[in-house]
Amino acid sequence: MNKFNKYFDINHIWHPYTSLTNPLPCYYIDSAKGFYLKMKNGKKLIDGMSSWWSVIHGYNNPRLNLALNKQIRKMTHVMFGGITHTPAIKLCKKLLKITPIELNSVFLADSGSVAIEVAMKMAIQYWQALGKKKKYFLTIKNGYHGDTFLAISVSDPNNAFHHTYDSFIKKNLFATAPICKFNDIWNHDDIFSFNQLIDQFSEKIVAVILEPIVQGVGGMHFYHPNYLRSVRKLCNSYEIPLIIDEIATGFGRTGKLFASEHANVVADILCLGKSLTGGTMTLSAVLTTKLISDTISNGKIGTFMHGPTFMGNPLACSVAEASISILEENIWKTQVKDIENQLYINLIKLSNHSRVKDIRVLGAIGVVECYDVINISKIQKFFVKNGVWIRPFKNLIYLTPPYIIDIESLQQLIEIIAKSLENPIFFISNSK
Repeated sequence: MNKFNKYFDINHIWHPYTSLTNPLPCYYIDSAKGFYLKMKNGKKLIDGMSSWWSVIHGYNNPRLNLALNKQIRKMTHVMFGGITHTPAIKLCKKLLKITPIELNSVFLADSGSVAIEVAMKMAIQYWQALGKKKKYFLTIKNGYHGDTFLAISVSDPNNAFHHTYDSFIKKNLFATAPICKFNDIWNHDDIFSFNQLIDQFSEKIVAVILEPIVQGVGGMHFYHPNYLRSVRKLCNSYEIPLIIDEIATGFGRTGKLFASEHANVVADILCLGKSLTGGTMTLSAVLTTKLISDTISNGKIGTFMHGPTFMGNPLACSVAEASISILEENIWKTQVKDIENQLYINLIKLSNHSRVKDIRVLGAIGVVECYDVINISKIQKFFVKNGVWIRPFKNLIYLTPPYIIDIESLQQLIEIIAKSLENPIFFISNSK
């Protein structure tokens, strides 16, 4: 990055989760291909993050590029109000094909957070159409669903990202987070807090919402499938819709096409995003049952009150359909399993390190939970110097690499993490 551009970026461009007056360092990426990010100075970085979980097939994937090129010759965008088009129809057909048969109505939005807003508004309008007034959403602690206001309201209330907005956020119900880990022996007491809340407030609960199996930004916890099964049973018993947020976990990341498959659970409303387009463009989808969509459509209002300008964007729909076509070939299953095996074998070796509190691996997700809070600025400089791109947060160093990553490159990511644990300057507090 030349001096002028560096000065301009630091002084005028506000990057996520940082200050504009004292920002975290930014690294100038000039291009990306496969699982490499290429810096302006020519240095290549092995990408361990898939650009926040999304670039599952790698950067500049030729099949995704072809889909974009074909569509761009026809139209880049057209309003979805009163208009339809082939890319949206083909994508929605694909989505209905790969998701549970119970889900047969699709709403196309433009980001993960917006998908959560849409899902929550669907649940609200569903009850309004039935003439019932409901007040709360029920979820679990340590969750995270996005940065817009309804999404924040069902994200962990102690999440430092959102303390600023506390006085403006709608208050909801939070059950104690699951304790049983993914591979633990199930303890039915784990569902006790949730059971109490749904029983006590059942007449006032609009819907239950949670991330399936993997809690992302809330701490990268992997909880027991029986917890999700128990939630589904309770929702059935009290006739409360279940919203499942598969925005991060969908499309193979956990070893199943959708994380809810680990528990054989079907949502009443399903949210998809991130890797929906293979990480090429922003797009999200909300799928629901005919019962919910028909109830809203036949209600007093008669329409669903949401309509993003870029809803059903043809470019995004085209590349999303192409991405799902790649997944349908099922190569991802072997890729993710190989990543999981390599992460487990090599990360588990760090379990006894004095800085390491826990190691967690599921599918193409590897987590090193440290006792100490991490100095993001210093550790990321170290990572870049050593040719890898890893973006820790709080006390977590984690990997969510593209599925196409090779053995040697994944091993390099793991080894650089191991080296980073040896340097005390990368850790800014001690909470042992």
